[in-house]
Amino acid sequence: MNTHEPADGWVEAPDGRRFWGRAGAAGLLVVDADGRVLLQHRADWSHFGGTWGLPGGARHHDETAVEGALRESGEEAAVPGDALRLLFSSELDLGFWSYTTVVARALRSFEPVVSDPESIALGWVPTDDVAGLPLHPGFAASWPRLREELASEVHVVVDVANVLGSRPDGWWRDRVGATERLLAALSRSAAAGFAASSLSPDGDGLPVAGTTAPATIAPGDVGAFADDSATEPPGAPTWRWPTVTAVVEGEARAVADAFEALTVVRAETDGDSAVVARVRGLRSVEGSAVRVVVVTADRALADSVRAEGAVVLRPGAFRRTVGLD
Repeated sequence: MNTHEPADGWVEAPDGRRFWGRAGAAGLLVVDADGRVLLQHRADWSHFGGTWGLPGGARHHDETAVEGALRESGEEAAVPGDALRLLFSSELDLGFWSYTTVVARALRSFEPVVSDPESIALGWVPTDDVAGLPLHPGFAASWPRLREELASEVHVVVDVANVLGSRPDGWWRDRVGATERLLAALSRSAAAGFAASSLSPDGDGLPVAGTTAPATIAPGDVGAFADDSATEPPGAPTWRWPTVTAVVEGEARAVADAFEALTVVRAETDGDSAVVARVRGLRSVEGSAVRVVVVTADRALADSVRAEGAVVLRPGAFRRTVGLD
């Protein structure tokens, strides 16, 4: 059993419903290379005991939802945070209380361990079999949307020369230095995660990426809901951790290699061709319903990548997202 923490406890809604976690709650949905998800069979004495859900629980006052999910999954199921790559998170925000489902992909195989009395068992369940289990009602309400999102991953491909060229700030006087500054900002944002709305090609004036979420994740539990009336499913993802590719060309190919959380592609000829090739490669991955966002203002390139199934985001909005403007 977890050591009692001040955030443990019930929050009561105006209509009398109760929700566990004074600072809100969070849980993790982790999917492995075989498409199975890790589920927790809840102890009979727990709320909605005997049902299946996600490891997780009350957040501490001083931690993010991702940090809370990681901590709880480690405590309840011995999930190794360094074995995971964050995909997205989805929040149910009731104003006075929130629950965040954090979703991640396992980078390597691991076996969960029942680490406290809150679990009868832990197991990897094929996605096709999840709905047939007696699910915790909160997780049951969320599962259809979460499963739909699990079917695809988001990839961002940045036309670095075009993003630099979108601002007349003297970048041409030091192309390598300017490129490295952009890549450093992009690396920080890729590790921290992007507000999902900031990757939409439809908006401008978009929010800046977060700076506190770690790059690995851990479990969460929709079992934090107090009663059946509190099972509204979360909406679309509110936070994403896409794979990020930065395409550089010309003199900028001399940039350093030390940029975490992103892949740097050095174009052999022109950058446009390298961007299109990268999009084509991502879209052709067998079995993947990938979504590719290309950051560029070049109209010819935009037309080319749209023909490959990508969407296009303007550099101005993206620069604000990564904290350059």
